[in-house]
Amino acid sequence: MTDANLFQLGIGLETGAQEEDSARGLCAANTNAVAQDIFDEQRDDHFIRRDGAVFAGTHLIIEVVNGHGLDEEDRIQQAFRDSVDVCGATLLHIHTHKFSPQGVSGVAVLAESHISVHTWPEIGYGAFDVFMCGDADPWKAVEVLKAAFGTQDVRVKELLRGDGVVSEAGVAA
Repeated sequence: MTDANLFQLGIGLETGAQEEDSARGLCAANTNAVAQDIFDEQRDDHFIRRDGAVFAGTHLIIEVVNGHGLDEEDRIQQAFRDSVDVCGATLLHIHTHKFSPQGVSGVAVLAESHISVHTWPEIGYGAFDVFMCGDADPWKAVEVLKAAFGTQDVRVKELLRGDGVVSEAGVAA
């Protein structure tokens, strides 16, 4: 594999996180700092606190059924942008890939996590994931996807990522 290929995969890219990790107390040698940071109720942690539960984020598994335009990269990218806007999220990057003879896969990387898709336009089906933390509201993406792909048949399952795990770690509700 060439260096260019490694760069495309994201291998060897500088993240700037080496020194900061230990300064934040995220290394094993500094466990007291971790406890102080995580348990500080003033900490802006972007965890979600709802109905007495504390969790990392809301992950929606969204199935678009009988959809139209699921083979169009531009339409999918616009649906990502519209979802980001209406949900109150922050877009970092969009990458899509058009398959031959049909289908599109893509991801919108967000400060709050991601939106992803894989489509089977020949049967009008799109499998979307919308995962967001903090104040972003992924449920608002459902109406965007209905409108973008011209269908009322959109099926949703909600996962509360980190539910129980975050509380076990001692994050206050």
